[in-house]
Amino acid sequence: MKPKILIFDLDDTLYPASLGVWEAIAKRIDLFIHQKLSLPLENVEAFRKNLFHSYGTTLRGLYLQYHIDPTEYLAFVHDVPLEDYLQPNPELRTLLKVLPYPKVIFTNADKNHANRVLARLGLEGCFRQIIDIWDMLPFCKPFPEAFQKMLQKLEYPDTSQCLLIDDLPANLRTARRLGFWTVQVSENGRQHAGHFHIRRIEELPRVLAQGGLFEDETEWN
Repeated sequence: MKPKILIFDLDDTLYPASLGVWEAIAKRIDLFIHQKLSLPLENVEAFRKNLFHSYGTTLRGLYLQYHIDPTEYLAFVHDVPLEDYLQPNPELRTLLKVLPYPKVIFTNADKNHANRVLARLGLEGCFRQIIDIWDMLPFCKPFPEAFQKMLQKLEYPDTSQCLLIDDLPANLRTARRLGFWTVQVSENGRQHAGHFHIRRIEELPRVLAQGGLFEDETEWN
């Protein structure tokens, strides 16, 4: 089997989680909750994590439970200085350009944040399309309905022809149940979620070759 399309998560997948972007965004989320819901700061982190695990994203929980404006939320929480965390990655750009398949972004963030991240990494023009949170509403990853909306956007109904590259086990488990091929990106080791595991995104071609998704490495050299 060879995939017909490569579907990439964005944050903590195209760059290492250890760079700290998510921690910066989480602090902005906590501040937003504190200001909007008047929740004491010492209680916000536990509240945020509960929303995330119950609803898939903090935003979805705030939207469904408290009618928070998604536009305001997304603009606020993604207002972080990406230049303090991310640098251009010419190695990754070359890798993506030579992989012989269409590539798209599938993210619970919005397109504005996705485009900012891609610009900081020097990956403009490497992806055919960005499927963002607005394309999935009222759902989000890891809900199957979000994946179905993504497939409709891409006009790829055959999940066995799709390869998802993501860091979060919940997203990978949903994808596998739906018939996707999957690769987990995690610096901390495999969490038994994807068909394959890599520690950094730059390892993707080697793992694909070893996994038999590409016949040999000449297909991406």
